[in-house]
Amino acid sequence: MLILLVLVELAYFICFILVLIKQFQTAGPIHGIIGIITCTIWTFIWGWMNAARLNIRNIMLIWTALFVLCIILSFFSGVYLYPRYPTPVTP
Repeated sequence: MLILLVLVELAYFICFILVLIKQFQTAGPIHGIIGIITCTIWTFIWGWMNAARLNIRNIMLIWTALFVLCIILSFFSGVYLYPRYPTPVTP
């Protein structure tokens, strides 16, 4: 299950890079830098706002589906359910 999650997250990252490249080309370097700094959220919103104009609707649909799939796989794989470090036990 974790391998599938990693593959989905890799595909998610590739979609982010594709839209980020379009963002740099059309909106300029300021929007691209903001897209990098905000950790994909601004790029995601900007991509949906300009999906029809830039003809990237398919990429945005795939990116949205991958986002939902990441949430579902993370929940079922238990990645975020258990602490990574043991918690101290106090008597």
